[in-house]
Amino acid sequence: MNTTKKHILGIAWACGSMAAVSALGQAANDLSATNVLSTVTVEGQLNQARSQILTSVGATSYAISAQQIANIAQGDNAPFQQVLLRVPGMAEDSLGQVHLRGEHANLQYRIDDVLLPEGITGFGNELDPRFVKDLQLITGSLPAEYGFRTAGIVDIQTKGSAITNGGSAELYGGSYDTIRPSFQYQGASGKWTYYVDGSYDHNNIGIEDPTPSSVPIHDYTDQYRTFLYGSYLIDASSRLVLMGSANYATFEIPISPNLTPNYPSNGPALPSLSPTALNDNQTEQNYYGVAAYQKSAGDFNGQFSVYGRASGAHYMPDDIPADLEFNSGVATDENRFLYSGGGQFDGSYQWGEHHTIRAGAAFLDEAVQADTYTTVIENFDTGAPFIGTVHQNEWTHAIFAGVYLQDEWKIVKPLTLNYGARFDVYSATSDDENQLSPRANLVYKPFDTTTLHIGYSRYFTPPPLETVPASDIAAFANTSAETSVSQASPVRAERANYYDAGISQKVPFVPGLTLGVDGYYKTAQNQLDDGFFGQSLILSSFNYDRGRVRGVEFTVNYEHGGFSSYANVAYSVAQGMGTASAQFLWPDQTTVNYVNGHWIYLDHDQRVTGSFGAAYVWNEGRRFATRVFVDALYGSGLRQDGDPISAGSAVPVPNGSSVGAYDSVAAGLEESFRLPGRSLLKVRVDVVNVGDAVYPLRTGSGVGVNAPQYGERRGIFGSISYIF
Repeated sequence: MNTTKKHILGIAWACGSMAAVSALGQAANDLSATNVLSTVTVEGQLNQARSQILTSVGATSYAISAQQIANIAQGDNAPFQQVLLRVPGMAEDSLGQVHLRGEHANLQYRIDDVLLPEGITGFGNELDPRFVKDLQLITGSLPAEYGFRTAGIVDIQTKGSAITNGGSAELYGGSYDTIRPSFQYQGASGKWTYYVDGSYDHNNIGIEDPTPSSVPIHDYTDQYRTFLYGSYLIDASSRLVLMGSANYATFEIPISPNLTPNYPSNGPALPSLSPTALNDNQTEQNYYGVAAYQKSAGDFNGQFSVYGRASGAHYMPDDIPADLEFNSGVATDENRFLYSGGGQFDGSYQWGEHHTIRAGAAFLDEAVQADTYTTVIENFDTGAPFIGTVHQNEWTHAIFAGVYLQDEWKIVKPLTLNYGARFDVYSATSDDENQLSPRANLVYKPFDTTTLHIGYSRYFTPPPLETVPASDIAAFANTSAETSVSQASPVRAERANYYDAGISQKVPFVPGLTLGVDGYYKTAQNQLDDGFFGQSLILSSFNYDRGRVRGVEFTVNYEHGGFSSYANVAYSVAQGMGTASAQFLWPDQTTVNYVNGHWIYLDHDQRVTGSFGAAYVWNEGRRFATRVFVDALYGSGLRQDGDPISAGSAVPVPNGSSVGAYDSVAAGLEESFRLPGRSLLKVRVDVVNVGDAVYPLRTGSGVGVNAPQYGERRGIFGSISYIF
């Protein structure tokens, strides 16, 4: 009960009139309802004001709503990367990775327009589609406010930014021993609005199966996630937003029973072991907190935020002799932890009718501790070999800082120029660089149904600090972990020129139908890439001397009544040439020499990527409602090493061929039943990979590929949720 309501009831009691108590009590309830309504209105106005601070003018953007998430396989119980795979040009990879427009990860995540600091790269899905109200992917030629991670911006608007008192409890489960209870709740109290989300996930397909079997061996995972949001209205023009998340996950590393020992012949004797003795595990944990202050005053809108993060990944071999026997005499226990903190300001000012000025700055301070115990065979080349351990404990540090200024100039009604520049600094333990990056986008809208854009962006992309590999290779001299390539140049920031052009057309004679096409071309110095080298499943970055990426995307969307559908097809070619850094990660000097003289495809290059879907909802909002959907993913296949003979090479051509095309179709049915009052019961069934297609995502060969992984076989899942 709020203070005003208490005072009204107190006055009525002093007057001794029960009728007055009743009447004034009702008045207090009405006043309380009015306060909530006022909160809703002000929150909505501030959400609208915040949307003016950052812009996607001239870039290519794709939107996904909570309703559209409900129309894909597994709905809001899907892993977050499965949601992203429904946008054009997004290629699926193993271990939770996705690649947009032929780029390595290079995605930036924002929650309610606040930058989310990066965590240790791994295969846990930290983000949960359950708290997504709307999601926008911004790619192409980005405006000046977006820096460092530039392949795409994943901008999430949370359910906490919309006030609806109530929540839900859900139980989801099915194939692969899957069980996932979850809950969410949101509401308003006085000047506070809040949202909380939590889930627990247990299943036997935490990581892709290294075999085509439908029953993975040693692949259980347990994952715990929670997300908290709170917004406090300071006054009608400002608010304070608090957000936080905690995630902890354990993974078993799946086993292939077909592994053959590759223990060095000159190593000390080991007992004969089966591949099933390999019981390696990895744990991941991610925690972050954000505080953001937003102010709207006349033509000015601004937001200032501070954030902190702690993130870790620990790879643990459970049976050292087994790891030595099946991993070339090397067993690695690697524990990597990332600490980061920083702040960000973004502001916009409406200067007359034709100009919107935007400016901002961001600062991030990061430190990584990498503590590694590597069991190896020592005296490998000389003397009597014995099993020993090499211990490395390294601290690395980096500062990422950037400022930008840009102008959105509405030259004439159909023509807008968004131009500006940003200056970025990257200062790390092993590298110091900076760059001034101009950006310009021109948007022409000759009709309300037609939008054309063309743009250019200069990009500066430092490597994620947590993926920069340790370069103390001398510690492994004369051991089974010794590399034949001794060069270890430091990993550098990528510098690129990016060009983009496209058109979006709403078809006038077919309401609800939108067509789009977008093309892009990129050239780069120090092209960044990453991969899994060695035993652990923690990424390491490296540079090609040069890079080039080009492609085109086609999109179709149609909505009419309860029916909605989409289709995306993308063509992409991504290549690199020359080994510019971390050369010791490559298998041998012969391969290094080949890459130094030839363009090769990047390991995450996929020539054709597609996603398709259709859904129909009957009686939405009524007592009984039904949703049916079908959607599909297609890929022409990521890269693997090619045949050396056909290419006229002395070594297998790195990333010289494709693993082969695949498609996976999913379908589902959801029934909603409105119960007495406001509550709702939902029952849903999802079938993933309806045709039980068997396809590899990776075959175990290729640059930075350390094991085969197969796509998920047929799975049947069901859920029941109570919404109140």
